[in-house]
Amino acid sequence: MARAILTGLLKPGVEVDGGIRATNRSQAKADELSATDGVTAWATESDADANRKAIDGAAIVVVAVKPHMVPDLLTEIADALAPGTLVISVAAGVTMATFESLLPETVRVIRSMPNTPATVGQAVTGLSAGTRSTDDDLALAEALFGTVGEVLVVPEEQLDALSSISGSGPAYVFYLIEQLTETAVAKGFTAEQAATIVQGTFRGATSLLAASGESPTELRRRVTSPKGTTERAIGVLEKAGLAEIFTEATDAAVARSRELAAPAE
Repeated sequence: MARAILTGLLKPGVEVDGGIRATNRSQAKADELSATDGVTAWATESDADANRKAIDGAAIVVVAVKPHMVPDLLTEIADALAPGTLVISVAAGVTMATFESLLPETVRVIRSMPNTPATVGQAVTGLSAGTRSTDDDLALAEALFGTVGEVLVVPEEQLDALSSISGSGPAYVFYLIEQLTETAVAKGFTAEQAATIVQGTFRGATSLLAASGESPTELRRRVTSPKGTTERAIGVLEKAGLAEIFTEATDAAVARSRELAAPAE
């Protein structure tokens, strides 16, 4: 996700005052990042001060590490952050309270939750303001994530729920494509034919939804002729309780997000 955000910041027309600094555990990956114009990177495996060097004097610091790694990282860099620094979290489930309790009062925090289509500039990112952040901070975060897709500002209490839909959502879509592809193969199509049929159908349907301005409900209604084949198929999905399954699945994602963010005992 950090690489996706970096890609957005490196787009033509996007200006980043002072350049971009990054860290990675691996020296090889740090070297790869440093080979990118406008980026300087350090490896924590070979430089114990890498994280502190990267954030020295920075106006914006993006924290994109595993949730359980956040407390140690914040403790490490807290006293090196300049007053007025904006820290943006990309760590799923880690609350604003955790960030603000571990950082100086002069540091502002915003939580974000982008998704993997950020890598192709088609992200949906949720943003939540912290208790110390300003409207200007929020606008800056919106501009940052606007380089990789759409941005939605929500209260923090909705961010985990948003993540269970948009953050995990691409996996749900890929899973549906995977299953429908296997169904097509079982009906006698080759793997290549099945991929063409299913992936083309998903691309076409989402493109139609985006271009038409109609709701998915209306578009589904137009495809579903009374007493027709699609109506029969939709009936099977409804009988299986697909709506309830999605509710249960997203509830499980929210619960797991909170588990991952919980401090280790």
